[in-house]
Amino acid sequence: LCNCSSVGSAGCDRATGQCRCRAGYAGLRCHGCARGFFAGQGAQQCQPCRCSPAGATSEQCDRSGKCQCKVGVTDLKCDRCSEGYYRSNETTCEPCQCNNHSQTCDNSTGTCLDCQENTEGKHCELCKEGFYRSTHPAHGCQHCPCSIVASTGTCHIPPGESVPRCDKCRPGYTGLNCNQCDKGYYNSDSICVRCKCNGNVDPALSPSVCRPDSGECIGCLYHTTGFHCELCAEGYSRDSEGTNCTRKEATLGPEPTEFTTSAPNTTKATSFSTAVLNSTLSPTTVQTIFPISSSDNSTSAFADVSWTQFNIIILTVIIIVVVLLMGFVGAVYMYREYQNRKLNAPFWTIELKEDNISFSSYHDSIPNADVSGLLEDDGNEVAPNGQLTLTTPMHNYKA
Repeated sequence: LCNCSSVGSAGCDRATGQCRCRAGYAGLRCHGCARGFFAGQGAQQCQPCRCSPAGATSEQCDRSGKCQCKVGVTDLKCDRCSEGYYRSNETTCEPCQCNNHSQTCDNSTGTCLDCQENTEGKHCELCKEGFYRSTHPAHGCQHCPCSIVASTGTCHIPPGESVPRCDKCRPGYTGLNCNQCDKGYYNSDSICVRCKCNGNVDPALSPSVCRPDSGECIGCLYHTTGFHCELCAEGYSRDSEGTNCTRKEATLGPEPTEFTTSAPNTTKATSFSTAVLNSTLSPTTVQTIFPISSSDNSTSAFADVSWTQFNIIILTVIIIVVVLLMGFVGAVYMYREYQNRKLNAPFWTIELKEDNISFSSYHDSIPNADVSGLLEDDGNEVAPNGQLTLTTPMHNYKA
């Protein structure tokens, strides 16, 4: 008897006694799975393995249906590249080319994923923005010494050099690392600020325009001065429009009168000697009456004495006059008070004669003298015998 499997056999050959197996089954009685098929756990029927011809080493699989995959291939049927590999063609999985900066890549395109150590690119072959590749292989990508405030933040190493250089400096900055202020700018709290000279400097004459550490303007033109060339130089003032500095015009007062003295037998007028002028006139007055000549008009006597100094002198004279007047008025007031007190002071005289007693006072001889209160009835009494009694709180006098 054939004794064929009822599941895997399609019948029995009576002549040979050989069972006829169905597809996927093998064996004398067709009770096993053929090559490329497997029987799942608990299953009685054989199922095809369906292993990938490109990724599997053979068409056979185990009882779980897992195929034996090649290197770089994974999955149940060996139809997907392993992590760290990508499919370079329809039949081969190649390792990811990430220059040791990543372990994974897209399994279909090979583009590296999650590049490390400040790298980027399809194969992590580039440095990220703001980094440069060091000449030393072990150092990899280093941070650019370029501030994003002073430059674009990117840099590179020129051929034949080992020090990075910033790609492009922003306006106002210069240097290999854009850490210096350019001409026409100065450093203000580590930031380069444009010099403020009110247009009164010439960059052709003074390329720096202002001092790089303080911002003080250099070489002020057009008769200007000051930290920002905002003031007019000595001897110059703003014009009516307030834009240009023009030379001051000396304003002369009335012509000085010539002092002359007459001498016998001569009609020639003589001026005061130098000694008299020096003793009676101040230097400013002498300069006003007799201007000092000079080759440069800007050093004239009127330029030496500014209007501010002139106003201070006038104010000082006024204050001195006021103080003198106040002192004079106070002295007069004190003198008059002294006279009034002297007139009102009591001064008595008593004259004794034989039978008559006469009284007189200092006030009797002074007209308009105030004698009120000098004689009091309570203090003076006349005795019956004709004697005058002067009574005081402490003493009694009789005359």
